[in-house]
Amino acid sequence: MRRITGKAKDETLIELQSATDSQTGDENGGNYVKKPERTTLPGHIETDKLQPNKDTVFFRDGVRRIDFVLSYVDDKDGEKKQERRRAFEANLEKEGLALETEDKSDSKDQKTYFLKIHAPWDVLARYAEILKIKVPFKENNFPPAQDVPLEWLSRPFRLPEHIMRPQPDYFTYPFQNTKTNFFLITNKDTFFPPSTRNRIVYYILARSPYYKEGQTERDKTGIKRLLSNGTYTTAFPLHDCQYWKTARNTECESERNNLYKHWARFLCFYKEQPLNLIRKYYGEKIGIYFAWLGFYTEMLFFAAVMGVICFTYGVLSYDDNMSSHEICDANIGGSIVMCPLCDKKCPFWKLNSTCLSSWQSHLFDNEGTVFFAIFMGIWVTLFLEFWKRRQARLEYEWDLVDFEEEQHQLQTRPEFEIRCTEERLNKITEKMEPYLPLTTKYPRFCLSAATVIFWISLTVTCIIGVIAYRLAVYAAFASIIKDPMRKIQFVGRFITPQLATSVTASCINFVIIMILNFFYERVAVWITDMEIPKTHVEYENRLTMKMFLFQFVNYYSSCFYVAFFKGKFVGFPGDYTYMFGKWSKLRNEECDPGGCLIELTTQLVIVMSGKQLWGNIQEALLPLIRNWWSSRKGRHHPENHYSRWEQDHVLLNFSQLGLFYEYLEMVVQFGFITLFVASFPLAPLLALFNNILEIRVDAWKFTTQFRRPIASKARNIGAWQEILNGVAILSVVTNAFIMAFTSDMIPRMVFLYAYGQNASMRGYVNDSLSIYNISQLHERNMPEERDDWFDNSTTCRYRDYRYPPGHQKEYAHTMQFWHILAAKMAFIIIMEHVVFVVKFFVAWMIPDIPSGVKARFKRERYLIQKDLHTYEVKRVKLELSASFITEPQSEMSSMTDKHEVLSECL
Repeated sequence: MRRITGKAKDETLIELQSATDSQTGDENGGNYVKKPERTTLPGHIETDKLQPNKDTVFFRDGVRRIDFVLSYVDDKDGEKKQERRRAFEANLEKEGLALETEDKSDSKDQKTYFLKIHAPWDVLARYAEILKIKVPFKENNFPPAQDVPLEWLSRPFRLPEHIMRPQPDYFTYPFQNTKTNFFLITNKDTFFPPSTRNRIVYYILARSPYYKEGQTERDKTGIKRLLSNGTYTTAFPLHDCQYWKTARNTECESERNNLYKHWARFLCFYKEQPLNLIRKYYGEKIGIYFAWLGFYTEMLFFAAVMGVICFTYGVLSYDDNMSSHEICDANIGGSIVMCPLCDKKCPFWKLNSTCLSSWQSHLFDNEGTVFFAIFMGIWVTLFLEFWKRRQARLEYEWDLVDFEEEQHQLQTRPEFEIRCTEERLNKITEKMEPYLPLTTKYPRFCLSAATVIFWISLTVTCIIGVIAYRLAVYAAFASIIKDPMRKIQFVGRFITPQLATSVTASCINFVIIMILNFFYERVAVWITDMEIPKTHVEYENRLTMKMFLFQFVNYYSSCFYVAFFKGKFVGFPGDYTYMFGKWSKLRNEECDPGGCLIELTTQLVIVMSGKQLWGNIQEALLPLIRNWWSSRKGRHHPENHYSRWEQDHVLLNFSQLGLFYEYLEMVVQFGFITLFVASFPLAPLLALFNNILEIRVDAWKFTTQFRRPIASKARNIGAWQEILNGVAILSVVTNAFIMAFTSDMIPRMVFLYAYGQNASMRGYVNDSLSIYNISQLHERNMPEERDDWFDNSTTCRYRDYRYPPGHQKEYAHTMQFWHILAAKMAFIIIMEHVVFVVKFFVAWMIPDIPSGVKARFKRERYLIQKDLHTYEVKRVKLELSASFITEPQSEMSSMTDKHEVLSECL
């Protein structure tokens, strides 16, 4: 192929047209139209007068499409990098790629060179066969799906047909160079869509060496190495037009503009997503992500509605809460003296000081919460099962059914091929292939595992530090909030020491989570690279498991502490339990008399909402600021002087792990709304609002703020499916334990049916508090100051079920404690078994692949084989006929034999 360089003083080759042709080009958006006759004017003075429109996706000839762009600058290591570029570009030309360079004098910053790459038909055809890319050979003649009853109800949410289905439905078959007549090739320039073209070119770039001929330096291979060592600064395919308007050249598809107009704007939040157009423009991998995110958001609607109903029940039953009435009653809660909650600094206090928190607890800790926890266990099963069906339908519609089997060998990472110097025989292909010996693999895995354990231990250590903070500052808050000299009595009525401690600790924990995330993301990528996974799928799965394991500990450990440890190991007055022993003076926290559920709710709201808010700021605001800063020099230039590659160059790069972080964000959110949803029924509603915004923010980001990603295929959501299944199973266990041990539901039920009078909750508060003789308190547990009202009190109360002083079993657990414990264990077993039975029954009832998809797939395979057989028979007949006509009469006998052989084969 001929290489055309940019403006050079003596060696510039620019293909120009006549004045008439240039006028025609201006009418078509400034791109020259291909004519049969053209003249080449090396260095002609008229080139400066033409000033063609540079906002184009074609070479200077206006015919060859730009499939990929590389950029570079001159710097201090210019000679060494220039030598690498020269060798790399020479190898690209040997592969058949056409190159065209834009000189730095043509760029707005006057220092960046742009190398434009075009893949001709023969290169595309050769690599399409290597990559087994499926292409159309016949239009799908299956009857369209029947209209759904009441379809008119969904019309306001639907998009135009040409947006939802940007191209007809075809039967497809892996491309073969020897069967070009079999496929529907009307125009070789447009037969392969731009997403397929850039995928093929990137495959070549990733495997082309940059050492000279005759050398065998295996590590000097691929565009990734050249980007990492600064030889090239960027590598990206071009967007087809500006996002806010269509392309002037009619040969450009303007799909980016359609995506922005019908998908990326927030005013389209109630519309369906154009998944086929997303897949066509960005590739199947990104299409699958948005399909999953959209389906997840749709299913959240049902969980959110049920959560609002349960919360509404808590609001409506507000006045029926007998426990809160007793706590707030001056004659009941006002007469109960509670034991100090910490040593020295915490005074004796009256139960009615927690009146407000008891009302707040009832909003989330009521009878409806049990029903909602069971509902969410079934909802998560329905979500995963129906997603499998939606995924199976997409696999069929997007030709991904056999993708993994066909692409297994083709997904080998270039890094694996470069770094693995040893080879062995593949027993299947009987070819030598690189492999990683066990002596190298095991040490790498051990180091990787040790690194993961170290970082998880670091996270646990930070959580322990936050717990120590809670224990240390609780006393300070208790003395500050209740100190009359501070003049904050009004605030003290609404903010208890428990609430102040919980809120500040949650905020500190959130900051620690963000800091640890920043470092661990980089560590996880480093140790995964060190393991040298063989395929891209294997690489992503390993990184996914490492990142989620860390995120699980990082985000959920504080919630696990509040739900299952706080208030469970506090001891009792006279024998309190301390975190690091009595010498540490850090006494374990106690729960509020209303239970720890409200604190778990506070923790969940702060961490979940904070993460979502910070994530949206990162995803929307930061890319906008970066792109504004990068493009500030070119904003005032006319379009025809600001080239398409320069406009895309200033955009942010979408890395190969970009989609990984999008999945991670959503799966962490999925954990919040399933693992701890019993403590906060409004969590699905917050997630629903966030995801409606998330879809449009991600769409806007992909369409306007990022360079066009390299198209890649994916059959499903990968390892995330197994993670979601694991979280779904764990959520049943956690919610059962939350309802049993964190909520106050079981003790209330036991009292109502076994110990209450006339099936009433009257007297429950007094029954749930044990008595302790103040004179038996150790000096270290006594408060330094006492209030005036305390003088006549001889006993204090604490939250537990123990015998009173003077009893034969003084301060030992009562029989009611064991009854409640047995009820809690029975509830856990019953709830888990009921939910699991329903889950597995639903999973068994709902097939993973719809029967209609199975039938269509089998029918399509049958028709493909039938048409392929017919084509082969016709081709052989034509070849034999041609041979019969051209061969001499003396060879007639041999032709007869050929016909006989053919008839036997048929």
